Formats: sequence, C-alpha cells, structure tokens
Amino acid sequence: MRRLRARLARGVVVLDPLGPTLTADDRRRLMHPAVGGVILFAHNYESPQQLAALTAEIAALREPPLLLCTDHEGGRVQRFRDGFTPIPAMRRLGTLWDRDRDAARACARAIGYVIGAELGARGIDFSLAPVLDLDYGTSAVIGERALHYDPNAVGALAVAMIQGLAEAGMAALGKHFPGHGFAAADSHVAVPRDERPTADIMRRDVAPYAAAIAAGLAAVMPAHIVYPRADSAPAGYSRFWLQEVLRARLGFDGLVLSDDLGMAGAGTAGDVAARARAALAAGCDMVLLCRDPSAQDGLLAALGELPMAHPRRAERMRRKGGADRRRRIAYREALAALERIP
Repeated sequence: MRRLRARLARGVVVLDPLGPTLTADDRRRLMHPAVGGVILFAHNYESPQQLAALTAEIAALREPPLLLCTDHEGGRVQRFRDGFTPIPAMRRLGTLWDRDRDAARACARAIGYVIGAELGARGIDFSLAPVLDLDYGTSAVIGERALHYDPNAVGALAVAMIQGLAEAGMAALGKHFPGHGFAAADSHVAVPRDERPTADIMRRDVAPYAAAIAAGLAAVMPAHIVYPRADSAPAGYSRFWLQEVLRARLGFDGLVLSDDLGMAGAGTAGDVAARARAALAAGCDMVLLCRDPSAQDGLLAALGELPMAHPRRAERMRRKGGADRRRRIAYREALAALERIP
C-alpha cells in the first residue's frame, strides 16, 4: 500500500541530513512544521542513483514537498562530482567575455542548462547560483567564483545563465547580496566589513541584481557582511538592504534565503534562534542552518510551528516539468559548448 504524505505547510528552516541516507533523526527533523527545505552537500552524495533515491524519499515525506537545493556553482563549489559534468569556475566565463562577448553569453547559458538538467534529473529543485559578486581581487573566499570585475559583464553573464537554467526547468538564486567581492574577510570564520560609501556599493555591486531580477531571478541570498555606512547590522539582518533596497528599489518579489546561520558572520545577532528571528524580521523568507544537528534541533524547538509568510515565493523555486532534459538535443549542444570554454 502506498504511504500517504503528511500535509504540512512549508516552514522557514532549510537544513541538511546527516549522510547519504535518511536516519530516524533526519526524518524527525524533516517532519517538523518549521522545516521547509533541505540542502544537500558532498556528505550526502555517493552516486547519481543514490542521490535520486534520497531526493525521492525526501519528496515523499510531505505535501507540499520540501524544497531541495544544493551549491552547484562550478569550480571548487560543486557538491556532486562523480556522475556529473564538471562545471568550470565562473571566472573563466569572465575571461572569455573579454575576448568574445557573444561566445561568453552562449557558454553561460549552456552552463545554466547543464546544471539545471543534471540536477533536475536527480530530484534537486534549485542550485544556489549564480554568484553575482564582483571580482575585486580582495576576497579569497570569492575569488574565481566571481564572473568578472565589471558589473555590466556580471549582469549580462548572469542573465544568460538564468535563461539556461530556466530552459532546463530550474529557478535561479543570486548571491551574496549586496556583494561579497570587496570585503577581504571570509564570513565563514569572521564578520567581514565593507567600509565603502553606500552609493559606491549601489552603483557597482547592486547593479547586476537589477539585470538579473529583470531576467527572472527567483531568489536572493544576502551576505553576512556589515556595510557600516548603510547599516550597523549585516545585510542578512538589515531591513535597509532587504526591504528598502532589494524589495522597494529593485522591485524584487522572490524568495530571500539566508546564508548559513552557523557561520561566524551571522554571530552578531546572538544564538542560533536569535539569528533566525533577526533574519526573518529583516525580510528573509527562509533561513539556512547546516552541519550541526544539535543546533538544528534547538532552532526547531525555539521556532515551533512557523509556516512561511509568503509560500508562493518558495513554490516558485520548485523545478518545472518532469521530463529529463538530458534526453534533449539542447543538452548535448550545451555539453559541446562547455568543451569550447578556454
């Protein structure tokens, strides 16, 4: 007899399972009403077949199903490797842009299609991509993850990637708003500060978001960075950045997903529960907490039953269509385009 899925509104927390199969503790957490999504890492992956089985099991737990995402940018940030196409670091697209802009756009679109087709075929709804940070040469944690130094180039290449993802049935998430490229410190282990005038950040770092939003960007991840000339709080806790700039000035009506609340850059708000509440109060729709089962249990207990305020934004992130895009000629053409990236 087929097991009926529990009807539970999506909550606000996104967390990761312990390993490549669900444990009893994983299932307990995923059935908590405050949970709305799952992020998968390398520790959750063994093979494409195992991944498909894991995502199918997660999807069968609840109705509506939990959102499933991963970091699949390319370069050094690609959680699933064996059985997946290696995606080049985004800086290579920027280098190609300086030689041939049309070719760079075509390759960015192809990368988006390959990412969307391969992840979607294994049950993943969306990737935390593209990176919209500018390459100032000062941030080691961003580095070659950035497409280019020029905001116009970043915007154009991001638009092409968003289009490729959409053709493969996948929504796009831009990060790290308003920009992680200038601050030297790594927000995983420190609280970075970007001391530039707000007008400079708006003119340069925010510019690619305007282009991406116009192209259909469906989600944004804010940075755990303090921009003191704009606000004393990190962007992910800042109503200025999330409400006044992102929502009001840029007209963004998609999902805002916090970066990992376990990062040092998120520590300015207090314990994990206080961090989640600060992010939600500032304008995040969902909050991410990874690699810490004990902290996840504490967060879920603190939040209780907390459904999303705007479930339509999360639903937009679900992958579109059930067809395997890898069976289409567009997928083969996209793979061939990736081979031509210098």
